[in-house]
Amino acid sequence: MSGADGSPAPVTLLIADDDEVTRSGLCTLLAAQPGIAVAGEAADGVEAVEQARLLRPDVVLMDVRMPRRNGIEATRLLLAGPEEPPKVVVITTFENDGYVTAALGAGASGFVLKRLPVRQIAEAVRVVAAGEAVLFPAALGRMVAARPRGSAEALPKAALTVREEGVLRLMATGLSNPEIAQSLTVSLETVKTHVGNVLTKLGAQNRTHAVVIAYESGLVVPGFAG
Repeated sequence: MSGADGSPAPVTLLIADDDEVTRSGLCTLLAAQPGIAVAGEAADGVEAVEQARLLRPDVVLMDVRMPRRNGIEATRLLLAGPEEPPKVVVITTFENDGYVTAALGAGASGFVLKRLPVRQIAEAVRVVAAGEAVLFPAALGRMVAARPRGSAEALPKAALTVREEGVLRLMATGLSNPEIAQSLTVSLETVKTHVGNVLTKLGAQNRTHAVVIAYESGLVVPGFAG
C-alpha cells in the first residue's frame, strides 16, 4: 500500500497495555518513529478487541497481563474473527513469561521486550506488518522449556518430510526465508513452498506458532543453533 505521493503508507498500530504511563509513553514514542501511525490505544483485552475491530490497524502491540481479558484471549479472539485480522506483536517485561508462549501459540507473530529501545520495537512492528515474524530463539526456547509439552504429538501426526523438518529447524533459529534458501542452496520459492507445507501440516497460525510447536514437541531444544 502506498500513500498519495507514492511513498509507502505507514503501518497503523493499536497499543494495548493496562499501565497508563507505559501505554502513553509507547504511543508518543512510536508515533514519532518513521513509517508508523498510532491509530489508537486500549487499556485492557476487551478494549483491545473492540478497538482493533473498529480501527482495523495493521498491527496490535499487545500486553499479555491485562484485566478483564488477557492478551492471550484477546489475540485468539482477534485472529478467529471473520474479517482480515491484524498482526499481533506481544510486548512483555520478562523473557521467561509463560503468557507470551501461550500468546504465540494463539497466533501472535512475535514478541518484544518493554526494555528494548523504541527504535527496535518500531522495527519489530514494521517487520511483522510486512509478513515476517519476530523471533528471539534463545528466549523462546527458555519460555517453552518451562512449560509442559502439550503439543508433543503434533509433529508425528503432521508427517513432515525430512526436508520440511530441516526447514522448521532453521525457522526455529530465527532465519528468514532468504537466509534459509541460502543455507540449503535452494530457491526462495522452494523455501516458501516448504514453509507453507509446514504451517499447513502443523495447523499453525504462522511461522512463530510453528516454531513454538517445534520446541514443545522436542524437535528443537533450547540452545539449538542450526
